[in-house]
Amino acid sequence: MRYDLYYWPNIQGRGEYVRLALEDAGADYVDVARGDGGTDAIIKMMEAAATPPFAPPFLKAGKLVIAQTANILQYLGPRLDLAPKSEAGRLWLHQLQLTIADFVVEIHDTHHPIGVSLYFEQQRVPARKRTAEFWKERVPKYLGYFEGLLAASKGAWITGRKLSYVDLSLFQIVEGLRYAFPNRMAAFEADIPELIALRDNVAARRNIAAYLQSDRRIPFTEEGIFRHYKVLDL
Repeated sequence: MRYDLYYWPNIQGRGEYVRLALEDAGADYVDVARGDGGTDAIIKMMEAAATPPFAPPFLKAGKLVIAQTANILQYLGPRLDLAPKSEAGRLWLHQLQLTIADFVVEIHDTHHPIGVSLYFEQQRVPARKRTAEFWKERVPKYLGYFEGLLAASKGAWITGRKLSYVDLSLFQIVEGLRYAFPNRMAAFEADIPELIALRDNVAARRNIAAYLQSDRRIPFTEEGIFRHYKVLDL
């Protein structure tokens, strides 16, 4: 199966969680918007599909068009050998990915707590308040949850001895927080040794290591979900 991934060409964003799964599996895929006329192709797909997606990312697999990051990964997981074979295991993994999706929203809202249509400079003061609460309450809650699951898994990965797409997504969470909040994250990492070990294990995987060194890995920027503003990283 060849997959066509549709996501904005200049940011990692929510599309990166799908890219990591495709890259780790060595899947045959095209990052459509990074080619000529790619952004127009996204718009065309959104207007022409029989079941149009609300927004990227979405994946074309044969005649299927699948949107929403967690939904895409739920579809790809069994096909890329990144999910358990049992229905219960797959549902558990999907539940974890949806929890990660909730956390991603909270990460985004640290720099845009009022509205996405406003510049960061227009909401700097509420962003500082939101970020302080985020690191005091939300980061320990979310990352502590996944840290506990890893500690109890009896293996290197969230479900034990076999890598899943959730492990790849947790890698991206750690990488993104390190970029956006290097000082805060450095101070917090001692509390999440299992997650840091997972991050290192993912980075060492052959296909992921090659991907991270390639131009297919879009750099973090101040246009994506993870944004570094010095005033928020105190």
